[in-house]
Amino acid sequence: MAFHPHKVAEYISSWLNSYADAARFDGFVLGVSGGIDSAVTATLCLMTGKPVYVVDLPIHQNPTELERSKELCVSLSQRFSNMTVLRAPLTEVYEATKAALPDVGDLSQGLALANTRARLRMTFLYAIGAQRRALVVGTGNKIEDFGIGFFTKYGDGGVDVSPIADLMKSEVYVLGRALGVPQSILEAAPTDGLWGDGRNDEDQIGASYAELEIAMTFSEEKGDSNTLEGREKEVYEIYTRLNNANRHKMDPIPVCTIPRD
Repeated sequence: MAFHPHKVAEYISSWLNSYADAARFDGFVLGVSGGIDSAVTATLCLMTGKPVYVVDLPIHQNPTELERSKELCVSLSQRFSNMTVLRAPLTEVYEATKAALPDVGDLSQGLALANTRARLRMTFLYAIGAQRRALVVGTGNKIEDFGIGFFTKYGDGGVDVSPIADLMKSEVYVLGRALGVPQSILEAAPTDGLWGDGRNDEDQIGASYAELEIAMTFSEEKGDSNTLEGREKEVYEIYTRLNNANRHKMDPIPVCTIPRD
């Protein structure tokens, strides 16, 4: 099936508008990271014509990520009059949170602290949204949200709406080019920005998004994994391992149902 980026963009922005009207919210709020997903999502929100609050939430952020976020905001402000750029530096808040955590000795706190960054950002986005009657908008794509669960539970996964979660990463890039996202963002290696040491998504996952798309499609089509070999088999094993391990993020919260008898 052909992918028509301008039609998709119009459809998503119309969907966002209708959802906000039905929910009786005035606009949208989202965090920008200097990455393609948040850049495309911000543009789609701005296309609605409703007020959009684009928030920079740095925590020991890589300077190149900050530069790309700034470039995006400048670019969008030249095209849209309904955008307000906000900045909430959270490094001191994060350090205070770290200091308040119990000492666990030599146990690794890496992932716990990375996820804490995402959850602090979510808290601030919801506070800003509540102040302005704005929906918190997610920026996750289909691979992240429904393939390998590459997001923080109640962090960047804590949102009101997910406008691009039915799009593969490759489709997000096509949409980004059509929407005029800055070239620096289109060329940047995808990163969650939670570590501060320059590692990107592929470093963490062990596979590129292009490879994961093939694995996800193969899985959805219920292909026989015994027919795979080499790198394809390796990536498929990465995909299925992460899909299983992160199922708790993607499925509804388990509820203990009490028998009435």
